[in-house]
Amino acid sequence: MKVNILYICFMFSLSEENYLKAIYHLERDINGGVSTNSIAEKMNTRPSSVTDMVQKLAEKKAVIYERYKGTFLTKSGKKTATKIIRKHRLWEVFLVEKLDFQWDEVHDMAEQLEHIQSDKLISRLDRYLGHPDFDPHGDPIPDSHGNIKPNKNKLLSKLEKHQQGICVGVKRSNKEFLQYLDKRSIALGDTITVLEKDSFDGSMRIQIGEQKLFISKKITENLFINYI
Repeated sequence: MKVNILYICFMFSLSEENYLKAIYHLERDINGGVSTNSIAEKMNTRPSSVTDMVQKLAEKKAVIYERYKGTFLTKSGKKTATKIIRKHRLWEVFLVEKLDFQWDEVHDMAEQLEHIQSDKLISRLDRYLGHPDFDPHGDPIPDSHGNIKPNKNKLLSKLEKHQQGICVGVKRSNKEFLQYLDKRSIALGDTITVLEKDSFDGSMRIQIGEQKLFISKKITENLFINYI
């Protein structure tokens, strides 16, 4: 007996893609279901709007909502989310490396470019860039199958006096923080040595090359380091 199997491929709107990406990041941060309020805060919208969107995404089999547990991405929802993130981070690499934009300028542009639906274009972009593993902020780029290399980096705040590490990423890539780092000549690839660490407030006196400077705990908790 011949069995016909119907595969349904859902298309997502720009807004729906943004929600899937937001849910993906929140789900990874808390390692579990995402609350409606958390999504609303992330998307800067009302909880009622989130409820409507979650229902739409559930109809498209992209998420599952469980009462008291929150919203979870399905396998197909996760695949779509990582695909969007892959495009976003590849475009950021392109804008910085090939068009000479600064790392604090590219997020908003990549937000627009990530919704281009051509798989062929993204495949060629990846090849053109030499298949990069990380974006300009140190975030890992998912491969074409949605796989992401596990992040084993530690925060600078975990280093103690006289320890060293190489700056490999930022925890938050908002424009103001990146501009702060630029003003103090702190960049990816820099070797950071902890000269002093205040036991009271966690602030540090560090050295980068010939430069010595004080940074707050807020900064140390937003810089990822590979220990040397």
